Formats: sequence, C-alpha cells, structure tokens
Amino acid sequence: MSSKRKEKKKHSKKAVKLDSLKQINLNVAGLDIGSEEIWVCVPEGRDEEAVRVFPSFTPDLYALADWLEACGVETVAMESTGVYWIPIYEILEKKGFEVYLVNARHIKNVPGKKTDVMDCQWIQQLHTYGLLQASFRPEAEMAALRSYIRHRDNLTRYRSGHIQHMQKALHLMNLLLPKVITDITGQTGMKIIRAIVAGTHDPLQLAQYRDPRCRSTEDDLAKALTGNYRPEHLFALKQALELYDFYIQQIEACDIEIEQKYAAFKPVIDLEAHPLPPRSKKVRPSKNDPDFNLRAALYRTCGVD
Repeated sequence: MSSKRKEKKKHSKKAVKLDSLKQINLNVAGLDIGSEEIWVCVPEGRDEEAVRVFPSFTPDLYALADWLEACGVETVAMESTGVYWIPIYEILEKKGFEVYLVNARHIKNVPGKKTDVMDCQWIQQLHTYGLLQASFRPEAEMAALRSYIRHRDNLTRYRSGHIQHMQKALHLMNLLLPKVITDITGQTGMKIIRAIVAGTHDPLQLAQYRDPRCRSTEDDLAKALTGNYRPEHLFALKQALELYDFYIQQIEACDIEIEQKYAAFKPVIDLEAHPLPPRSKKVRPSKNDPDFNLRAALYRTCGVD
C-alpha cells in the first residue's frame, strides 16, 4: 500500500454510531425539501407511516403542519437549500414549531449514513441526537426588511445592465461619450443622451448640454458626439434609456418601503437626547444610496450608523 493511500486511510472519517449516543430531542421531525414535494419523517410509533410525502402546494403545506401536530412533533429540522424551504418554514414557525434551518454541508459532514436511509430519516435521526445546529434566521420584521434590501440590490444590478446597453449603443454609433465624461448617468451624460433620443444629433448643439462642473470642454464633447446616428442603434439607445428610467422608479418605490420598515422598528436611541453624529468627511455619498436618510434610520434602530 502506498504512503498516500495509508495517509488517506488514516485521516478518513469514522462513522457515527448513533446507538451509543443519548437522545436529546424526542418529538422531532426531519424534512427533505424539493421543488415539487417534501418528504417528512416523524418518530416511530406516532403514525402508521413514519415517512410521508406532501406536494409543495400551500394547502398541502398546511396539511403537513397539521400532521406534525397530530404526531406530537415539537421541533422540525430541514436543509436550507435554495428558496424552497421558505414557505414551509414560515408556516411551521407560524404554527408554533421550533424550526431548525440547517446548512446542508453540516448534514453531509456527519459520517455514518446508511445507503437505505432516506434523507428525511437521516435529518430526523441527527436532530434526535442533537447533532444539528440551526442557522441564524432573523425575526419576521427583520426578515421582511432584508427581503426589501436584497430586492433593491437586484434592481440596482438590473439598472447597471441597461447603463451598459446605453454605452454599447453609443459605441456602435462611434459616439465616444464615455471617453470624455466619467459617468454617462451624470448631469452632462443624461442630458446629452436624452437629447439624442429626442432627435438632436448635431454635435455642437449636444455639446451645449455640458454641465459647468464637467472637466471636458465643449470642443471635446463635440468631437466625441460626431458619429453615425443609425436608426437601429438609436432605437436600442432609446429602449435602454427607458428601461434605465423604469428601474430608477422601481428603486425609488423600494426605498419608500424600506424607509417605512425602518420607521416601524422600536428605536434604541432617542435622537433628541443623542443626536446623530456628523458624517465623516472621508465617507462620500454613493449614487446608489437610498433617497431617505439611511444613517439616521440605522442610528435610531441599531445605535450605530
């Protein structure tokens, strides 16, 4: 036997002998969640069948919860795979079950699973012996806020994609606007793009939309805006601009929801007694910042900004 094989054999994981462990949780269930169905295992003797399968439709999820109640289950363990766990998690939590959301890697890292044991049975066994650790799951209000923030992040990325589409349309017409201004979504860039879409294609006229703070001169802008204004590329630019504006509106609507969620939290600091500290000069506002005062909302809710 080679030294590598000996070393591999030496460090191989040993199977866990569950029979030698003490059962900590008795009234437990294990869930194996898929996109179309959920396999559920309860302790032996609680029902004629210890393992049942339920479709993933909402009425069936409530039937699953009712069956767990009838079986005397108090705590449920499930893998945190994809987003399929969220509906059943919320229903079980609402029903009063203690739900363990477990990292799938933690379950796979426990050696000793037999080939004839179903995943839901294995999860139920591990939970019975206290071998599973629940992942952090925020409270309902914080989870809702997190969903809004994640959705806003997605909207911001979608908007960025349409900025790239505008840049591509400009390059196809050899309008080198991105070469002479830092950001085409700034004051100068948006004025020029909107004018191009509206039908103004004279480089000298377009250059007059230059903002006084723009570092490039009107001559530089006029050179960059001299190109081939082909109808198909103008059409692509127009649609990219409309989609960019659409996502701006969606982000603003999302900001309203986020601001309302922050306002609903119980404050931990009285802003009148402890005013918000001034912003550090090193921290510059970002173009992606929300429209409301996020620093004040965080300071009021969390005590830090």
